[in-house]
Amino acid sequence: MPFTSWRGVVGLIKPTFRPGSLEEFIRLTPEGLGVIPLFLDIQRGTIDEFKEAINAYEEKVAKLAELEVDLIHPEGGPPFMLQGYEGERAITTAWEKKYGVPVVTSAQTQVEAMRVLGIKRAVGATYTSGETNDALARYYGEAGIEMLAFEPIAVPFDRAGQLSHLEVYAHTKRVYLAHPEADGILLFGSGWRSLDAIELLEQDLGVPVVHAVTARVWAIERRLHIHEPVEGYGRLLAEMP
Repeated sequence: MPFTSWRGVVGLIKPTFRPGSLEEFIRLTPEGLGVIPLFLDIQRGTIDEFKEAINAYEEKVAKLAELEVDLIHPEGGPPFMLQGYEGERAITTAWEKKYGVPVVTSAQTQVEAMRVLGIKRAVGATYTSGETNDALARYYGEAGIEMLAFEPIAVPFDRAGQLSHLEVYAHTKRVYLAHPEADGILLFGSGWRSLDAIELLEQDLGVPVVHAVTARVWAIERRLHIHEPVEGYGRLLAEMP
């Protein structure tokens, strides 16, 4: 018998066992929203590993559908974004048809958030690098958002969670100031603990900031017809547009 919660249940597929973003997500969501997390074991953050992950994701999608969740949210942008914007959409559409449950990825929530905040030319800050970042920039371009820069911070993939939000703030600010024509900022990836940088960046730079976790909260609540603003983490959650 499926488990239920009075405001709905979302099934998350976490790409790694890295702690942090699950706790942040639950802390920012309202009482009554049930969360069922499943996990993959991506460790190296390489192109090959990302490409191999899609089949593992589908196994988790099938399990969450069996549990009759109201929405499935596969996290971890790169495995899907490497398929291209339309390729990713084809995958999620096929899963929705096959399993009968709405599916939205991390990247899709971020594109939706940038659009609703009026961001057309953005700079991105991230802890991924190399070919992955090239693919991410192409993905956003295909979605109609020009990435003026997509700059990694120098940290190993498995150590991103050890960065302070002050380091994230300083890195992101440098990226933006090199491209002041940008009308928004993307903090890509939920592996770093960067929530507390959002409000500071918006306050100091005067542009909206899209963050993986806040975009996730906003998009999931919108799909489940929940409207509960949260102050202190940027415009997206404060205004819930």
